[in-house]
Amino acid sequence: MTDPIQRRVHTAVSGALDKKASGLDVLQVTELTSIADYFIICSATSERQAQAIADGVQEKLRADDSVKPLLVEGTTPGRWILLDYGDFIFHVFTEDCRRFYGLERLWGDAPNVTSDFTEEAESPLRLRSGLRSGQARNARRKKTS
Repeated sequence: MTDPIQRRVHTAVSGALDKKASGLDVLQVTELTSIADYFIICSATSERQAQAIADGVQEKLRADDSVKPLLVEGTTPGRWILLDYGDFIFHVFTEDCRRFYGLERLWGDAPNVTSDFTEEAESPLRLRSGLRSGQARNARRKKTS
């Protein structure tokens, strides 16, 4: 990916999936609002996992892209954690909170572009073996050699 925004979104998605985020959706809201280009929405099974996902996203973006969020809200109690990176906003919900607020319904006109950012992160080899992206890539190389 050459677009720096898309690269950061991909990094954020990868950080969330590393912490076992579920139901991850990437909505392209560029044409619908001026507040961001993408909304990333995912679920956690508990408030503790929601915090772990939010921490994982922040750590991965800081390590890989030297980016910090402009704003972090909702860490206490952790049912809806919002990470605002300017170009994209990452929403981490507990499952019941996500159903209640229904952001996907509110932004239903936004194209869902999740597959553009999860192909590498959720490759079948990685899902089967529990490997991280780099490990899965190396395993594929060995398998095809």
